Amino acid sequence: SRPRSLCSPQGFLYTAPVREQGNIYKPNNKMMADELSEKAVHDVHTKEIDLVNRDPKHLNDDVVKIDFEDVIAEPEGTHSFDGIWKASFTTFTVTKYWFYRLLSAIFGIPMALIWGIYFAILSFLHIWAVVPCIRSYLIEIQCISRVYSICIHTFCDPLFEAIGRVFSSIRATVRKEI
Repeated sequence: SRPRSLCSPQGFLYTAPVREQGNIYKPNNKMMADELSEKAVHDVHTKEIDLVNRDPKHLNDDVVKIDFEDVIAEPEGTHSFDGIWKASFTTFTVTKYWFYRLLSAIFGIPMALIWGIYFAILSFLHIWAVVPCIRSYLIEIQCISRVYSICIHTFCDPLFEAIGRVFSSIRATVRKEI
């Protein structure tokens, strides 16, 4: 009969190789299954957002940071009553805060949809049209530049060398007379 190393425990001649780690989709050992379950899958579309710092890249630092003092100010000598000034400050601040929230609630999702579509179109055009066109242009212009370079070296270099030799024998001196 056959040597024991070539036979399976069931007596078959060849068996399918079994990986120690198992299939990546169906791990056949507990250690690999635990490793896969421990790995957190982070999706770009569902990443956790920061609800405190909503402008981490400081896009609107100089544009919309407008407070009461940036809009309304009373110069020295023309001050309203203190109560009116405090009420104006409160009215301005609360109105700006809640009206922004109202506009965000009404138009925020439609504007996000519009900007999402716009940037998707922009990305699509850049990836599938602009970059390939620029790449093909650079490939074509490289061929043309080689032909142009050969023409310049063939026709213009001898002409310019001859003109250079003609003018190389000219000597000019400058004297200052007083």
